[in-house]
Amino acid sequence: MSVRSFFRLILPPRQKRSRALLRWKQIKSLATAVLCGAGTVVCAQGDPVGEPLSAIDWLSRSVETAPLFEPPAVGNATTPNVTVTPLDRPSKDPIGLLPSEVTGLPRDIWSGTAEAVLVDLVRAERVDTLPALQDFLKVLMLAEADPPLDAGGEGALFLARVDKLLDLGALEPAQSLIEQADPDTGPLFRRWFDVALLTGTEDNACDAMRDTPSIAPTFSARIFCLARNGDWSAAALTLNTHRVLGDITPQEEALLSRFLDPELYEGEPPLAAPARVSPLTFRMHAAIGEPLITANLPLAFSHADLQSTAAWKSQLEATERLARHGAVSENVLLQNYTARTPAASGGIWDRAAAMQRFDMAMTARDPADVARTLPDAWAAMRQARAEIQFAKLYGAALQELPLSGDPAVIAFEVGLLSPDYEAVANAAQEADAGFDPFLIGIAQGTPQNLPANSRQTQAIQDAFDSTPPPADLQSKVDDGKLGEALLRALALFEAGSEGDLRSVSDALKLLRSVGLEDVARRAALQLMILDRAT
Repeated sequence: MSVRSFFRLILPPRQKRSRALLRWKQIKSLATAVLCGAGTVVCAQGDPVGEPLSAIDWLSRSVETAPLFEPPAVGNATTPNVTVTPLDRPSKDPIGLLPSEVTGLPRDIWSGTAEAVLVDLVRAERVDTLPALQDFLKVLMLAEADPPLDAGGEGALFLARVDKLLDLGALEPAQSLIEQADPDTGPLFRRWFDVALLTGTEDNACDAMRDTPSIAPTFSARIFCLARNGDWSAAALTLNTHRVLGDITPQEEALLSRFLDPELYEGEPPLAAPARVSPLTFRMHAAIGEPLITANLPLAFSHADLQSTAAWKSQLEATERLARHGAVSENVLLQNYTARTPAASGGIWDRAAAMQRFDMAMTARDPADVARTLPDAWAAMRQARAEIQFAKLYGAALQELPLSGDPAVIAFEVGLLSPDYEAVANAAQEADAGFDPFLIGIAQGTPQNLPANSRQTQAIQDAFDSTPPPADLQSKVDDGKLGEALLRALALFEAGSEGDLRSVSDALKLLRSVGLEDVARRAALQLMILDRAT
Protein backbone atom coordinates (compact mmCIF):
# COMPACT_ATOMS: atom_id res chain seq x y z
CA MET A 1 0.00 0.00 0.00
CA SER A 2 1.35 3.41 -0.96
CA VAL A 3 1.58 6.27 1.48
CA ARG A 4 -1.10 8.18 -0.41
CA SER A 5 -3.39 5.13 -0.31
CA PHE A 6 -2.84 4.86 3.41
CA PHE A 7 -3.56 8.57 3.79
CA ARG A 8 -6.86 8.24 1.98
CA LEU A 9 -7.87 5.43 4.33
CA ILE A 10 -7.57 7.68 7.38
CA LEU A 11 -9.17 10.80 5.92
CA PRO A 12 -12.77 11.59 4.88
CA PRO A 13 -13.62 11.78 1.17
CA ARG A 14 -12.07 14.53 -0.93
CA GLN A 15 -15.39 16.33 -1.33
CA LYS A 16 -15.69 16.90 2.41
CA ARG A 17 -12.08 18.01 2.67
CA SER A 18 -12.41 20.37 -0.27
CA ARG A 19 -15.50 22.03 1.23
CA ALA A 20 -13.55 22.58 4.44
CA LEU A 21 -10.59 24.09 2.60
CA LEU A 22 -12.87 26.29 0.51
CA ARG A 23 -14.51 27.57 3.65
CA TRP A 24 -11.07 28.12 5.15
CA LYS A 25 -9.95 30.20 2.15
CA GLN A 26 -13.10 32.29 2.38
CA ILE A 27 -12.65 32.86 6.09
CA LYS A 28 -8.94 33.54 5.64
CA SER A 29 -9.33 36.84 3.83
CA LEU A 30 -12.14 38.03 6.12
CA ALA A 31 -10.26 37.14 9.31
CA THR A 32 -7.12 38.81 8.03
CA ALA A 33 -9.00 42.00 7.20
CA VAL A 34 -10.78 42.13 10.55
CA LEU A 35 -7.70 41.43 12.63
CA CYS A 36 -5.38 43.71 10.67
CA GLY A 37 -8.02 46.43 10.62
CA ALA A 38 -8.03 46.31 14.39
CA GLY A 39 -4.38 47.26 14.39
CA THR A 40 -3.02 43.88 15.36
CA VAL A 41 0.77 43.99 15.32
CA VAL A 42 1.07 40.55 13.70
CA CYS A 43 -0.11 42.00 10.39
CA ALA A 44 2.30 44.93 10.16
CA GLN A 45 4.53 43.37 7.52
CA GLY A 46 2.41 40.43 6.45
CA ASP A 47 4.43 37.95 8.50
CA PRO A 48 3.90 36.71 12.03
CA VAL A 49 5.68 38.77 14.68
CA GLY A 50 6.66 37.41 18.06
CA GLU A 51 7.38 33.89 19.17
CA PRO A 52 4.59 31.33 18.72
CA LEU A 53 4.19 28.23 20.78
CA SER A 54 7.08 25.85 20.19
CA ALA A 55 6.37 22.87 17.98
CA ILE A 56 6.50 19.46 19.56
CA ASP A 57 10.13 18.51 19.53
CA TRP A 58 11.63 15.19 20.37
CA LEU A 59 11.91 14.42 24.07
CA SER A 60 12.06 17.20 26.62
CA ARG A 61 14.18 19.95 25.05
CA SER A 62 11.33 22.09 23.79
CA VAL A 63 8.67 20.40 25.86
CA GLU A 64 10.11 21.92 29.00
CA THR A 65 10.16 25.43 27.56
CA ALA A 66 6.96 25.38 25.52
CA PRO A 67 4.09 27.21 27.25
CA LEU A 68 0.98 25.12 27.76
CA PHE A 69 -1.48 27.93 27.16
CA GLU A 70 -1.63 30.71 24.61
CA PRO A 71 0.76 33.65 25.11
CA PRO A 72 -0.79 36.97 26.17
CA ALA A 73 -2.03 39.24 23.39
CA VAL A 74 -0.04 42.23 24.65
CA GLY A 75 3.63 41.78 23.91
CA ASN A 76 5.15 44.48 26.14
CA ALA A 77 3.38 43.84 29.42
CA THR A 78 5.29 42.54 32.41
CA THR A 79 4.04 39.81 34.71
CA PRO A 80 5.10 38.97 38.24
CA ASN A 81 7.13 35.84 38.90
CA VAL A 82 4.62 33.40 40.30
CA THR A 83 5.35 29.80 41.19
CA VAL A 84 2.36 27.49 41.50
CA THR A 85 2.66 24.13 43.22
CA PRO A 86 -0.47 21.96 43.27
CA LEU A 87 -0.78 20.74 46.84
CA ASP A 88 -3.25 17.99 46.03
CA ARG A 89 -1.24 16.33 43.23
CA PRO A 90 0.82 13.35 44.39
CA SER A 91 4.17 12.74 42.78
CA LYS A 92 4.18 10.37 39.83
CA ASP A 93 7.67 9.19 40.73
CA PRO A 94 6.53 5.98 42.52
CA ILE A 95 4.78 4.74 39.37
CA GLY A 96 6.47 1.90 37.52
CA LEU A 97 5.77 -1.27 35.58
CA LEU A 98 8.12 -3.60 37.45
CA PRO A 99 7.52 -4.31 41.15
CA SER A 100 10.33 -5.03 43.59
CA GLU A 101 9.75 -8.78 43.46
CA VAL A 102 10.53 -8.67 39.73
CA THR A 103 13.47 -6.26 39.75
CA GLY A 104 15.04 -7.50 42.99
CA LEU A 105 15.52 -3.84 43.97
CA PRO A 106 14.12 -2.29 47.15
CA ARG A 107 11.47 0.39 46.86
CA ASP A 108 13.69 3.00 48.50
CA ILE A 109 16.33 3.14 45.75
CA TRP A 110 15.55 6.82 45.05
CA SER A 111 14.27 8.06 48.40
CA GLY A 112 17.63 8.99 49.92
CA THR A 113 18.81 11.24 47.08
CA ALA A 114 17.76 14.72 46.02
CA GLU A 115 15.53 14.73 42.95
CA ALA A 116 17.72 17.15 40.94
CA VAL A 117 20.75 14.87 41.39
CA LEU A 118 18.84 11.84 40.13
CA VAL A 119 17.41 13.73 37.16
CA ASP A 120 20.88 14.87 36.10
CA LEU A 121 22.27 11.35 36.43
CA VAL A 122 19.44 9.77 34.45
CA ARG A 123 19.79 12.29 31.65
CA ALA A 124 23.55 11.76 31.52
CA GLU A 125 23.35 7.97 31.14
CA ARG A 126 24.53 6.87 27.72
CA VAL A 127 22.31 4.60 25.67
CA ASP A 128 24.99 3.35 23.27
CA THR A 129 26.52 0.88 25.71
CA LEU A 130 26.68 -2.86 26.33
CA PRO A 131 23.34 -4.69 26.03
CA ALA A 132 23.51 -5.90 29.64
CA LEU A 133 23.76 -2.31 30.85
CA GLN A 134 21.04 -1.14 28.45
CA ASP A 135 18.74 -3.81 29.83
CA PHE A 136 19.49 -2.91 33.43
CA LEU A 137 19.02 0.80 32.76
CA LYS A 138 15.54 -0.01 31.42
CA VAL A 139 14.82 -1.98 34.59
CA LEU A 140 15.79 1.03 36.69
CA MET A 141 13.59 3.32 34.62
CA LEU A 142 10.60 0.97 34.89
CA ALA A 143 10.97 0.05 38.56
CA GLU A 144 8.30 0.86 41.11
CA ALA A 145 10.05 2.92 43.78
CA ASP A 146 9.41 5.55 46.41
CA PRO A 147 9.92 9.17 45.28
CA PRO A 148 13.20 11.04 45.85
CA LEU A 149 14.03 12.89 49.01
CA ASP A 150 12.54 16.22 47.96
CA ALA A 151 10.21 15.20 45.14
CA GLY A 152 7.59 17.72 44.09
CA GLY A 153 4.27 17.26 42.38
CA GLU A 154 5.80 17.88 38.96
CA GLY A 155 7.37 14.40 38.87
CA ALA A 156 10.70 15.54 37.40
CA LEU A 157 12.32 12.13 37.91
CA PHE A 158 9.35 10.39 36.34
CA LEU A 159 9.67 12.57 33.24
CA ALA A 160 13.42 11.90 33.09
CA ARG A 161 12.75 8.16 33.28
CA VAL A 162 10.25 8.37 30.43
CA ASP A 163 12.69 10.40 28.35
CA LYS A 164 15.47 7.88 28.89
CA LEU A 165 13.20 5.05 27.73
CA LEU A 166 12.46 7.08 24.61
CA ASP A 167 16.19 7.65 24.13
CA LEU A 168 16.59 3.88 24.20
CA GLY A 169 13.84 3.45 21.62
CA ALA A 170 11.64 1.62 24.15
CA LEU A 171 8.39 3.16 22.94
CA GLU A 172 5.93 0.57 24.21
CA PRO A 173 7.25 0.53 27.80
CA ALA A 174 7.37 4.33 27.80
CA GLN A 175 3.81 4.53 26.54
CA SER A 176 2.60 2.05 29.16
CA LEU A 177 4.40 3.97 31.90
CA ILE A 178 2.83 7.27 30.84
CA GLU A 179 -0.65 5.77 30.60
CA GLN A 180 -0.34 4.19 34.02
CA ALA A 181 0.57 7.61 35.41
CA ASP A 182 -2.37 9.31 33.60
CA PRO A 183 -1.02 12.03 31.25
CA ASP A 184 -2.87 14.87 32.95
CA THR A 185 -0.14 17.52 32.79
CA GLY A 186 1.23 19.43 29.81
CA PRO A 187 4.75 17.93 29.83
CA LEU A 188 3.49 14.39 30.29
CA PHE A 189 0.75 14.75 27.68
CA ARG A 190 3.29 16.03 25.15
CA ARG A 191 5.36 12.89 25.62
CA TRP A 192 2.27 10.72 25.34
CA PHE A 193 1.27 12.49 22.16
CA ASP A 194 4.78 12.07 20.70
CA VAL A 195 4.81 8.34 21.40
CA ALA A 196 1.27 7.90 20.10
CA LEU A 197 2.23 9.50 16.78
CA LEU A 198 5.15 7.10 16.36
CA THR A 199 3.19 4.01 17.37
CA GLY A 200 0.05 4.81 15.36
CA THR A 201 -2.17 5.18 18.45
CA GLU A 202 -2.76 8.91 18.23
CA ASP A 203 -6.56 8.55 18.19
CA ASN A 204 -6.59 8.03 21.96
CA ALA A 205 -4.45 11.13 22.48
CA CYS A 206 -6.61 13.14 20.09
CA ASP A 207 -9.75 12.06 21.97
CA ALA A 208 -8.18 13.28 25.21
CA MET A 209 -7.22 16.56 23.53
CA ARG A 210 -10.79 17.00 22.30
CA ASP A 211 -12.12 16.60 25.84
CA THR A 212 -9.47 18.95 27.30
CA PRO A 213 -8.40 21.40 24.55
CA SER A 214 -6.11 23.39 26.84
CA ILE A 215 -3.74 20.44 27.17
CA ALA A 216 -2.85 20.44 23.44
CA PRO A 217 0.94 20.47 23.00
CA THR A 218 0.84 23.02 20.17
CA PHE A 219 -1.69 24.60 17.88
CA SER A 220 -0.45 22.33 15.10
CA ALA A 221 -1.30 19.33 17.27
CA ARG A 222 -4.75 20.74 17.93
CA ILE A 223 -5.39 21.20 14.20
CA PHE A 224 -4.05 17.72 13.44
CA CYS A 225 -6.41 16.17 15.99
CA LEU A 226 -9.41 18.14 14.80
CA ALA A 227 -8.80 16.67 11.36
CA ARG A 228 -8.26 13.18 12.78
CA ASN A 229 -11.56 13.50 14.63
CA GLY A 230 -13.29 14.41 11.36
CA ASP A 231 -13.97 18.08 12.12
CA TRP A 232 -12.40 19.51 8.97
CA SER A 233 -14.15 22.87 9.12
CA ALA A 234 -12.91 23.50 12.63
CA ALA A 235 -9.41 22.37 11.64
CA ALA A 236 -9.32 24.79 8.72
CA LEU A 237 -10.73 27.66 10.78
CA THR A 238 -8.25 27.02 13.60
CA LEU A 239 -5.37 26.93 11.15
CA ASN A 240 -6.27 30.26 9.64
CA THR A 241 -6.98 31.94 12.97
CA HIS A 242 -3.64 31.05 14.46
CA ARG A 243 -1.83 31.83 11.22
CA VAL A 244 -3.15 35.36 11.41
CA LEU A 245 -2.32 35.63 15.10
CA GLY A 246 1.24 34.53 14.42
CA ASP A 247 0.97 31.32 16.44
CA ILE A 248 1.88 29.15 13.43
CA THR A 249 4.94 29.62 11.26
CA PRO A 250 4.74 29.70 7.46
CA GLN A 251 6.42 26.29 7.38
CA GLU A 252 3.82 24.83 9.73
CA GLU A 253 1.02 26.41 7.70
CA ALA A 254 2.35 24.92 4.47
CA LEU A 255 2.53 21.45 5.98
CA LEU A 256 -0.87 21.65 7.66
CA SER A 257 -2.52 22.96 4.49
CA ARG A 258 -1.23 19.98 2.52
CA PHE A 259 -2.23 17.64 5.31
CA LEU A 260 -5.80 18.93 5.27
CA ASP A 261 -6.09 18.48 1.50
CA PRO A 262 -3.00 17.10 -0.28
CA GLU A 263 -4.82 16.84 -3.61
CA LEU A 264 -4.94 20.64 -3.89
CA TYR A 265 -1.14 20.58 -4.12
CA GLU A 266 -0.73 17.80 -6.68
CA GLY A 267 2.18 18.54 -9.00
CA GLU A 268 3.81 21.13 -6.75
CA PRO A 269 7.40 20.65 -5.54
CA PRO A 270 7.75 18.78 -2.25
CA LEU A 271 8.19 20.74 0.94
CA ALA A 272 11.68 21.27 2.30
CA ALA A 273 12.54 18.99 5.18
CA PRO A 274 12.20 20.83 8.50
CA ALA A 275 15.38 21.75 10.35
CA ARG A 276 14.05 20.04 13.45
CA VAL A 277 11.72 17.09 13.08
CA SER A 278 9.03 16.36 15.62
CA PRO A 279 6.83 13.25 15.64
CA LEU A 280 3.95 15.43 14.43
CA THR A 281 5.81 16.86 11.42
CA PHE A 282 7.22 13.41 10.73
CA ARG A 283 3.75 11.88 10.69
CA MET A 284 2.24 14.61 8.52
CA HIS A 285 5.08 14.43 5.99
CA ALA A 286 4.39 10.70 5.66
CA ALA A 287 0.66 11.35 5.31
CA ILE A 288 1.09 13.77 2.39
CA GLY A 289 3.37 11.34 0.55
CA GLU A 290 6.64 13.09 1.42
CA PRO A 291 8.10 10.79 4.10
CA LEU A 292 11.26 11.80 5.93
CA ILE A 293 14.29 9.53 6.26
CA THR A 294 14.65 8.18 9.80
CA ALA A 295 18.37 7.31 9.71
CA ASN A 296 19.46 10.70 11.11
CA LEU A 297 16.52 11.13 13.47
CA PRO A 298 16.34 10.00 17.11
CA LEU A 299 16.23 6.25 17.55
CA ALA A 300 12.53 6.06 18.39
CA PHE A 301 11.57 7.32 14.91
CA SER A 302 12.91 4.06 13.47
CA HIS A 303 9.82 2.28 14.77
CA ALA A 304 7.86 3.95 11.98
CA ASP A 305 9.90 2.00 9.42
CA LEU A 306 8.86 -1.33 10.92
CA GLN A 307 5.37 -0.92 9.50
CA SER A 308 4.35 -3.17 6.62
CA THR A 309 3.93 -0.13 4.35
CA ALA A 310 7.67 0.60 4.51
CA ALA A 311 10.10 -0.81 1.93
CA TRP A 312 11.87 -4.00 3.01
CA LYS A 313 15.26 -2.32 3.03
CA SER A 314 13.91 0.40 5.29
CA GLN A 315 12.45 -2.24 7.58
CA LEU A 316 15.78 -4.06 7.76
CA GLU A 317 17.76 -0.90 8.46
CA ALA A 318 15.32 0.15 11.18
CA THR A 319 15.38 -3.32 12.72
CA GLU A 320 19.17 -3.37 12.92
CA ARG A 321 19.31 0.15 14.36
CA LEU A 322 16.77 -0.72 17.04
CA ALA A 323 18.44 -4.07 17.75
CA ARG A 324 21.68 -2.30 18.68
CA HIS A 325 19.84 -0.75 21.61
CA GLY A 326 17.73 -3.75 22.54
CA ALA A 327 14.63 -1.94 21.30
CA VAL A 328 13.38 -4.77 19.12
CA SER A 329 12.92 -8.42 19.98
CA GLU A 330 14.87 -11.28 18.47
CA ASN A 331 11.69 -12.57 16.82
CA VAL A 332 11.13 -9.29 14.98
CA LEU A 333 14.76 -9.37 13.86
CA LEU A 334 14.43 -12.88 12.44
CA GLN A 335 11.04 -12.17 10.89
CA ASN A 336 12.35 -9.17 8.98
CA TYR A 337 15.57 -10.85 7.89
CA THR A 338 13.65 -13.81 6.45
CA ALA A 339 10.63 -11.95 5.04
CA ARG A 340 11.77 -11.98 1.40
CA THR A 341 14.57 -13.06 -0.87
CA PRO A 342 17.28 -10.39 -1.25
CA ALA A 343 17.18 -8.94 -4.74
CA ALA A 344 20.62 -7.35 -4.52
CA SER A 345 23.98 -7.92 -2.89
CA GLY A 346 26.28 -6.08 -0.53
CA GLY A 347 25.74 -4.60 2.91
CA ILE A 348 22.41 -5.32 4.48
CA TRP A 349 21.38 -7.66 1.66
CA ASP A 350 24.36 -9.91 2.38
CA ARG A 351 23.48 -9.96 6.07
CA ALA A 352 19.90 -10.94 5.30
CA ALA A 353 21.08 -13.69 2.93
CA ALA A 354 23.54 -15.03 5.51
CA MET A 355 20.84 -15.14 8.16
CA GLN A 356 18.42 -16.90 5.83
CA ARG A 357 20.94 -19.61 4.95
CA PHE A 358 21.83 -20.16 8.59
CA ASP A 359 18.22 -20.22 9.78
CA MET A 360 17.37 -22.86 7.18
CA ALA A 361 20.31 -24.97 8.37
CA MET A 362 19.21 -24.62 12.00
CA THR A 363 15.64 -25.54 11.11
CA ALA A 364 16.89 -28.72 9.45
CA ARG A 365 19.32 -29.37 12.37
CA ASP A 366 21.97 -30.38 9.85
CA PRO A 367 25.38 -30.06 11.61
CA ALA A 368 27.28 -29.81 8.34
CA ASP A 369 25.09 -27.01 7.00
CA VAL A 370 25.16 -25.25 10.35
CA ALA A 371 28.96 -25.42 10.45
CA ARG A 372 29.12 -24.05 6.91
CA THR A 373 26.68 -21.14 7.41
CA LEU A 374 27.36 -20.17 11.03
CA PRO A 375 30.57 -18.14 10.46
CA ASP A 376 28.94 -15.87 7.87
CA ALA A 377 25.79 -15.43 9.95
CA TRP A 378 27.82 -14.59 13.06
CA ALA A 379 29.96 -12.12 11.12
CA ALA A 380 26.77 -10.50 9.84
CA MET A 381 25.36 -10.18 13.35
CA ARG A 382 28.59 -8.71 14.68
CA GLN A 383 28.52 -6.16 11.88
CA ALA A 384 24.90 -5.28 12.72
CA ARG A 385 25.64 -5.37 16.47
CA ALA A 386 22.69 -7.70 16.96
CA GLU A 387 24.67 -10.47 18.67
CA ILE A 388 22.42 -10.65 21.72
CA GLN A 389 19.26 -11.19 19.66
CA PHE A 390 21.14 -13.87 17.69
CA ALA A 391 22.18 -15.54 20.94
CA LYS A 392 18.62 -15.54 22.24
CA LEU A 393 17.44 -17.16 19.02
CA TYR A 394 20.09 -19.84 18.61
CA GLY A 395 22.33 -19.96 21.69
CA ALA A 396 20.69 -22.96 23.35
CA ALA A 397 20.06 -24.93 20.13
CA LEU A 398 23.68 -24.57 18.99
CA GLN A 399 24.90 -26.34 22.12
CA GLU A 400 23.03 -29.47 21.05
CA LEU A 401 24.87 -29.86 17.74
CA PRO A 402 28.20 -31.71 17.28
CA LEU A 403 30.40 -28.89 15.95
CA SER A 404 34.16 -28.60 15.82
CA GLY A 405 36.82 -26.04 14.93
CA ASP A 406 35.83 -22.41 14.44
CA PRO A 407 32.06 -23.12 14.31
CA ALA A 408 32.33 -24.77 17.74
CA VAL A 409 34.13 -21.73 19.17
CA ILE A 410 31.47 -19.43 17.72
CA ALA A 411 28.70 -21.60 19.15
CA PHE A 412 30.38 -21.45 22.56
CA GLU A 413 30.61 -17.65 22.50
CA VAL A 414 27.04 -17.34 21.28
CA GLY A 415 25.96 -19.55 24.18
CA LEU A 416 27.78 -17.30 26.65
CA LEU A 417 25.84 -14.31 25.31
CA SER A 418 22.54 -16.13 25.83
CA PRO A 419 20.48 -16.20 29.05
CA ASP A 420 21.87 -19.72 29.70
CA TYR A 421 25.48 -18.58 29.86
CA GLU A 422 26.29 -20.37 33.12
CA ALA A 423 24.93 -23.73 31.93
CA VAL A 424 26.90 -23.35 28.69
CA ALA A 425 30.08 -22.68 30.66
CA ASN A 426 29.50 -25.64 32.97
CA ALA A 427 28.96 -27.97 30.02
CA ALA A 428 32.08 -26.69 28.27
CA GLN A 429 34.15 -27.22 31.40
CA GLU A 430 32.86 -30.75 31.88
CA ALA A 431 33.52 -31.64 28.25
CA ASP A 432 37.03 -30.15 28.44
CA ALA A 433 36.48 -28.74 24.97
CA GLY A 434 39.46 -26.42 25.12
CA PHE A 435 37.47 -23.18 25.09
CA ASP A 436 38.72 -19.97 26.73
CA PRO A 437 38.89 -20.79 30.48
CA PHE A 438 38.66 -17.13 31.45
CA LEU A 439 35.29 -16.78 29.72
CA ILE A 440 34.15 -19.90 31.51
CA GLY A 441 35.36 -18.40 34.79
CA ILE A 442 33.38 -15.17 34.23
CA ALA A 443 30.21 -17.12 33.44
CA GLN A 444 30.68 -19.13 36.64
CA GLY A 445 31.56 -16.07 38.69
CA THR A 446 35.11 -17.23 39.46
CA PRO A 447 37.54 -15.50 37.07
CA GLN A 448 39.74 -14.56 40.03
CA ASN A 449 40.96 -18.17 40.16
CA LEU A 450 42.48 -17.96 36.66
CA PRO A 451 45.54 -16.20 35.24
CA ALA A 452 44.89 -12.82 33.60
CA ASN A 453 46.75 -12.17 30.35
CA SER A 454 45.66 -8.59 29.57
CA ARG A 455 44.69 -5.35 31.28
CA GLN A 456 41.08 -6.07 30.49
CA THR A 457 41.08 -9.52 32.03
CA GLN A 458 42.96 -8.16 35.03
CA ALA A 459 40.28 -5.49 35.54
CA ILE A 460 37.51 -8.09 35.39
CA GLN A 461 39.44 -10.38 37.70
CA ASP A 462 39.85 -7.58 40.25
CA ALA A 463 36.08 -7.05 40.23
CA PHE A 464 35.44 -10.62 41.35
CA ASP A 465 37.85 -10.73 44.27
CA SER A 466 36.75 -10.19 47.87
CA THR A 467 37.57 -6.47 48.14
CA PRO A 468 34.64 -4.05 48.58
CA PRO A 469 33.55 -1.38 46.10
CA PRO A 470 35.28 2.01 46.22
CA ALA A 471 34.44 4.07 49.28
CA ASP A 472 32.51 6.77 47.42
CA LEU A 473 30.10 4.24 45.90
CA GLN A 474 29.80 2.18 49.06
CA SER A 475 29.02 5.29 51.09
CA LYS A 476 26.10 6.03 48.77
CA VAL A 477 24.69 2.57 49.43
CA ASP A 478 25.25 2.91 53.18
CA ASP A 479 23.46 6.27 53.18
CA GLY A 480 20.36 4.82 51.52
CA LYS A 481 21.21 6.13 48.05
CA LEU A 482 21.24 2.82 46.18
CA GLY A 483 19.67 4.18 43.00
CA GLU A 484 22.21 6.98 42.79
CA ALA A 485 25.06 4.52 43.35
CA LEU A 486 23.75 2.26 40.57
CA LEU A 487 23.44 5.12 38.10
CA ARG A 488 26.98 6.23 38.90
CA ALA A 489 28.22 2.66 38.50
CA LEU A 490 26.68 2.40 35.02
CA ALA A 491 28.42 5.63 34.02
CA LEU A 492 31.69 4.35 35.51
CA PHE A 493 31.53 1.13 33.51
CA GLU A 494 30.98 3.05 30.29
CA ALA A 495 33.99 5.25 31.02
CA GLY A 496 36.03 2.17 31.87
CA SER A 497 35.16 0.32 28.69
CA GLU A 498 36.71 3.23 26.78
CA GLY A 499 40.08 2.89 28.47
CA ASP A 500 39.89 3.54 32.21
CA LEU A 501 39.73 -0.13 33.17
CA ARG A 502 39.89 0.64 36.89
CA SER A 503 36.40 2.07 36.48
CA VAL A 504 35.22 -1.25 35.04
CA SER A 505 36.42 -2.99 38.19
CA ASP A 506 34.76 -0.44 40.45
CA ALA A 507 31.43 -0.63 38.62
CA LEU A 508 31.35 -4.42 38.62
CA LYS A 509 32.27 -4.51 42.32
CA LEU A 510 29.34 -2.28 43.15
CA LEU A 511 26.89 -4.36 41.09
CA ARG A 512 28.04 -7.58 42.72
CA SER A 513 28.03 -6.13 46.24
CA VAL A 514 24.33 -5.22 46.01
CA GLY A 515 23.25 -8.60 44.64
CA LEU A 516 23.27 -7.85 40.91
CA GLU A 517 25.55 -10.75 40.08
CA ASP A 518 23.78 -11.62 36.84
CA VAL A 519 24.14 -8.07 35.50
CA ALA A 520 27.84 -8.04 36.44
CA ARG A 521 28.61 -11.37 34.79
CA ARG A 522 26.74 -10.58 31.59
CA ALA A 523 28.40 -7.17 31.34
CA ALA A 524 31.85 -8.72 31.83
CA LEU A 525 31.18 -11.43 29.24
CA GLN A 526 29.91 -8.89 26.72
CA LEU A 527 32.92 -6.64 27.33
CA MET A 528 35.20 -9.58 26.46
CA ILE A 529 33.25 -11.07 23.55
CA LEU A 530 31.65 -8.10 21.81
CA ASP A 531 34.73 -5.87 21.75
CA ARG A 532 32.75 -2.61 21.90
CA ALA A 533 35.58 -0.47 23.22
CA THR A 534 35.86 1.38 19.91
